[in-house]
Amino acid sequence: MKHLVAKIHPADNVLVALTDLPIGTPVTWDGVTVTTTDKIAAKHKLTLQALAVGDEVTMYGVLVGRMASPVAQGGLLTTSNLKHATNSYQEGQHPQGWAQPNVSQFAGRTFMGYHRPDGRVGTANYWLVIPLVFCENRNIQVLEEALVNDLGYARRKSYQPQTQALIELMQAGKSVEEILATDLHSAEVDYQKPKLFPNVDGIRFLNHEGGCGGTRQDAQALCGLLAGYITHPNVAGATVLSLGCQNAQSTMLQDEIKLRDPNFSKPLFILDQQTMGTEETLVSTALRQTFAGLMQANQQQRQPAPLSKLCIGLECGGSDGFSGISANPAVGHTSDILVALGGSVILAEFPELCGVEQEIVNRSVDHATAQRFTSLMKSYGDSAIAVGSGFDMNPSPGNIRDGLITDAIKSAGAARKGGSSPVVAVLDYPELVTKPGLNLLCTPGNDVESTTAEVGSGANVVLFTTGLGTPTGNPIAPVIKISTNTKLAQRMPDIIDLNTGTIIDGEETIEQAGERILDYVIQVASGLEVSAVRHGQTDFIPWKRGVSL
Repeated sequence: MKHLVAKIHPADNVLVALTDLPIGTPVTWDGVTVTTTDKIAAKHKLTLQALAVGDEVTMYGVLVGRMASPVAQGGLLTTSNLKHATNSYQEGQHPQGWAQPNVSQFAGRTFMGYHRPDGRVGTANYWLVIPLVFCENRNIQVLEEALVNDLGYARRKSYQPQTQALIELMQAGKSVEEILATDLHSAEVDYQKPKLFPNVDGIRFLNHEGGCGGTRQDAQALCGLLAGYITHPNVAGATVLSLGCQNAQSTMLQDEIKLRDPNFSKPLFILDQQTMGTEETLVSTALRQTFAGLMQANQQQRQPAPLSKLCIGLECGGSDGFSGISANPAVGHTSDILVALGGSVILAEFPELCGVEQEIVNRSVDHATAQRFTSLMKSYGDSAIAVGSGFDMNPSPGNIRDGLITDAIKSAGAARKGGSSPVVAVLDYPELVTKPGLNLLCTPGNDVESTTAEVGSGANVVLFTTGLGTPTGNPIAPVIKISTNTKLAQRMPDIIDLNTGTIIDGEETIEQAGERILDYVIQVASGLEVSAVRHGQTDFIPWKRGVSL
């Protein structure tokens, strides 16, 4: 049964509209009836009682704002009358136990993955071609042009026939109006040559704008991130292009690789342009070595692996007012199941943990873990304030339009992706996940920067919830796009893999959706292609440790 409104936590003093509510609509929750005094759009919040200036607003059981102007009972909360506010936090009571979910239906389940020498298991098998510095981006593009088509890794959909059709219309004398009215969909062409190396999912070319010119710390962090990708279980080997004089030296990269995998044994080719001389020498050598590496990578095949070998990154982007009551808690249930099975999950986006710090502290396994979290949060928050910003400026215009009007509201919903299990480790960017369980990773809230970081820290699958729609993907890890509402899933079916709007529609419980998500993860981990991979969406943005929210 679909309700008109929802109350997320018993302590909340607001309701969430599940559908558009005209002025004068009576709504009832737990025996309390409120009549709307404003037009309330779906996903937005209305008050359970009249609120005066300075009164606290509570959602998810935590403080998410204080009133800047009075609102009548049943009134709409907006950026004009509600301002961001959170409670302070302190050392808490660390968990003595945890009520684990029932995992009987997943006990003994396996996925088909690529087993690596370090004991980790990949959900894909990619070859990487990486620049150590932005000066090599052009040579990376030259290698891409030389390799992808003939080896069968070109993008599958071409819109070139549409351009040709437009040229023919113009040459036939058609007017601007006639051309604008032309339906070109019939001109789309799907094509792909057979893969020369069927056991290699692709070659990924990671352009970036770093490696020199910034701080030495930026170069170190970039090398750590790139080392995370090279040692990643979804990667068979890598070709690295270095100019030679940049801050991000090849020795720095090799040191970071050893930190993550002391017995690293994958094929790795590092080429220095200033040492080798001409472009032709560099590119020809890189082509030969990459081709030889692909021959080695193609010898690897998928084998059964326990679900404990999954490491799932948790991400949200284009969030809406339903994110925290459908997709995010469903993913949270998935997270809890995987943790109970011995797997790992990564909750990142520290600006979107603002307001739930006390909960994180209380869930930390010990004082040192809690202390590292609060230290990183304070340092990050202070750096934002120092440049005239702050976590309160995190919500985007799209977030605000869809009901996430303070960072605390957004954060309280975003944190639900992490479920309820204990926090076993807190990592600073770009450290590697080494413990099973719920890991926190310090990253920005920016979708691509955060997803890039989670994969660099070891995520071999990413669960990405969205209420507004975003095509974000990753070069080496499948990014499963999960819709918070059914309208989005119907409007953008080409980028959405799963729909949890069924929870809002009253067709499914959070637990049922979470189990369905894990079933899908197992298929994806075994080779099922997700939308982002199908579209060639390989977003990659390293985080420079300046302020990015």
